[in-house]
Amino acid sequence: MDKRPAPEIGMADLTPGGERYLSLFQHPPAMETARLRLRKMRRSDAEDIYAWASDPEVARYVLWDAHGSLRDTREYLRYIRWLYRHRLPASWGIELKETGRMIGTIGVMAWVPDHHCAEVGYSLGRKWWRQGYASEALAELLNRLFAEPGVNRVEAMCDVRNPASARVMEKCGMRREGILRQRVYNKGEAVDVLLYAAVRSDRSRPAFRETARAESGAAEDTEGRRSGAGE
Repeated sequence: MDKRPAPEIGMADLTPGGERYLSLFQHPPAMETARLRLRKMRRSDAEDIYAWASDPEVARYVLWDAHGSLRDTREYLRYIRWLYRHRLPASWGIELKETGRMIGTIGVMAWVPDHHCAEVGYSLGRKWWRQGYASEALAELLNRLFAEPGVNRVEAMCDVRNPASARVMEKCGMRREGILRQRVYNKGEAVDVLLYAAVRSDRSRPAFRETARAESGAAEDTEGRRSGAGE
């Protein structure tokens, strides 16, 4: 469940040093798939981001409110860039290579070094739903996280009313672990969420490897068709 653009760092102990401070935050690698580029967001991305972050339907199931003005988006980018400068868990922009436009965000919401566990989240503009972009980006991020020796578990959550987002995680080999009742308070109500996770030992499963390879290679996708919505 993407917790940004709301300014939250999360539950992580962010003390620098060794595996407590992932190289992914210190020296962000170039992350690319067949169709996407995952990169740091820039000030010049503000208008692209505002175009979809101002959509109430995009913000419906995430823990941030739709942006009311371009100023909101610029404030969000200032916050994200502060996280980059301090090498803290943050979101990257999802850039569509074909157009160079910023169509969404994906990143690490929290890092808990004592338990070798990261939480991830993502959001995608409505124009780009049901085209496989979310699962393509998530598969690449999972690959990068498990390349970090200190990461053993990666988890993510989504609103139980958002099966399209659950499908994205399933397509990337994450397993549903259960329902957390009233786990978050979002837009005035206590919300049940689905918990999904992948652990390092999953990487040895042929099904996981095949899924990650297919999604990173932009395989044909039907995410979200069951509900008519997607992230």
